[in-house]
Amino acid sequence: MSRFLVVRALTLTAGLLLASIIIFASLRLLPGDVAQMIGGTTASPDRIAALREQLGLDRPVIAQYLDWIGGVFTGDLGRSIVSGSPIAAELAQKAQVTVPLTLYSLLIALALALPLGVLTAYRRDALASRALAVIGAGAAAVPIVWAGLLGAIVLSSWLGWLPAQGFPRTGWADPLAAIRSLTLPALTIGLVVGAILFRFVRSATLNALGAEHVRTAMAQGRTRLGALVGHGLPGVGLSIVSLLGLQVAELLVGAVIVEQLFNLPGLGRMLVSDVGNRDLIKVQSTLFVLTAVILILGALIDVLHRLIDPRLRVETEDER
Repeated sequence: MSRFLVVRALTLTAGLLLASIIIFASLRLLPGDVAQMIGGTTASPDRIAALREQLGLDRPVIAQYLDWIGGVFTGDLGRSIVSGSPIAAELAQKAQVTVPLTLYSLLIALALALPLGVLTAYRRDALASRALAVIGAGAAAVPIVWAGLLGAIVLSSWLGWLPAQGFPRTGWADPLAAIRSLTLPALTIGLVVGAILFRFVRSATLNALGAEHVRTAMAQGRTRLGALVGHGLPGVGLSIVSLLGLQVAELLVGAVIVEQLFNLPGLGRMLVSDVGNRDLIKVQSTLFVLTAVILILGALIDVLHRLIDPRLRVETEDER
């Protein structure tokens, strides 16, 4: 296990470095000059040159990258080119919307996918189960933007149950208002991601019902339900743990979209605004933090999977 942890840590570090290089290089390909945008169209060439020197844009690209990534790995994300404020403080503030929204969406997705996926697999021949399977396949293909617009029309415009725009100015000082404002965006993401998870859980449960060890348990006198719960679902749970690592990226991408759609002051809305303002340092730091969260969660899920799956522990011991 120790060898696996070392290899996984090295892989994670290499992935973070590669991601930082790709993000840094990609943003340098964007058209336009940051100094020109800040100085305005009436700025003189001397003013533009002074701004480039002040922002460090006149230095070699490699030196700019090393300064930035060195600060990132020591906890200094730099300062916004446009506002001059610390980027870490702005990220922490915006994360107070994006992180709860992502977790809320994940809870909704799991609350729908787990029970419905297992139930429709267990009662696969029932008409309701077949209907849910068809609905789930259709819902998984719905774009998040369409789902959000439909939810806003039905739940906000027609029924008036939930607000369709904004977040309380007082933030989480009023928890009920904050949760209410995040409910419709979370439903938008949760229903789409939940439909994807539902199909996976249903398929994994069907495979578990046909597995040899489950059939053996039934042959020994266990009921079909008892064999599924006692011998099939643990394997399904392990598969779900692995899938969640892949769905983290889907949840974060969904958060970026719905924050624009529902006018939420989170990381996604800030990121889109910063790209338009050509705030390169802030954009690349934000993208790197989001990428790091996905990679680190993926690594943690890999470690968790190996800890709870005895088959993987046996493979680790055999590698020694």
